[in-house]
Amino acid sequence: MTALDVIPASIPARTERQAMDWSLVLASEGIEVTLEQSSTDGGWRLLVAPQDEPRARGAIRQYLQENRGFEWQHEVPGSDYWFDGRVIFWGLAVGFVFMATLGPVEAGLFDTKLVRQGQWWRAFTAEWLHNDVAHLTSNLATGILFLGLAMARFGAGIALLGSLLAGALANYLALLVKTDALANYLGFLTKEDNYPGLGASGWIMGALGMFVAQSVPRWNTGRRGNRVVISSLGTGALLFILLGTDQSSDVVAHFGGFAFGILFGAIAAFFPKAWLPGLNRVALILFAIVVAVTTGLALR
Repeated sequence: MTALDVIPASIPARTERQAMDWSLVLASEGIEVTLEQSSTDGGWRLLVAPQDEPRARGAIRQYLQENRGFEWQHEVPGSDYWFDGRVIFWGLAVGFVFMATLGPVEAGLFDTKLVRQGQWWRAFTAEWLHNDVAHLTSNLATGILFLGLAMARFGAGIALLGSLLAGALANYLALLVKTDALANYLGFLTKEDNYPGLGASGWIMGALGMFVAQSVPRWNTGRRGNRVVISSLGTGALLFILLGTDQSSDVVAHFGGFAFGILFGAIAAFFPKAWLPGLNRVALILFAIVVAVTTGLALR
């Protein structure tokens, strides 16, 4: 019986070439390794004996340090996840919009009365706006974390576009639930004839939803896969409860962003990884078009 006859430890790799490079590193250290491609998302991983996992990760880490150029993506220590540092440009953009709109923000906020009159773009432009420095700082702290994780998994274009759409749909859900007849059937909500909304929190909850949904393709792949899906979605639900249910905030919009984010993330998780570079280019172009069009309509 070989070391890999027991349940192996898994080390994810972003591409087949990276998996091959890392397997050579481990082989040079005398660590038995097997390469495996996922049948669900097409991703690659290295399988090693559990007792060899710390030494294997250490060897890979040392290899990356010795051959490091400048890379945006980095592995999150102690996990199988990666973080995309390009999210800092999103943070800078949100901060710039805040500095540029220190005065009146009526042109872009989600005014439900005006949205009903046809100003649909406000569902998007409101996601860039913030009340004050505290509101901005809070959203940047969580947004950079969750969006950076989602970008590392799906790519910048898919994560940005998917979470932006999730936040916009969440604004419409809040309008439907809080101002329409549906509110009369929900005892924990008070019907509001009109209310203004702004902030990136729905967008951020969308990024959280996308990130935790990356495990969905592993459902029905075995007991271990089911546990991973349940654990991932459960962790996301706990984070939503901790961060998105403050009664002073728009809980309905937060929930909508999280739910739509899970939907978009689950769809994106089924795309073969070989498709992601092309899909991300298209998604990034669409993201830029949506931002440009909605901003132009708000400033018109």
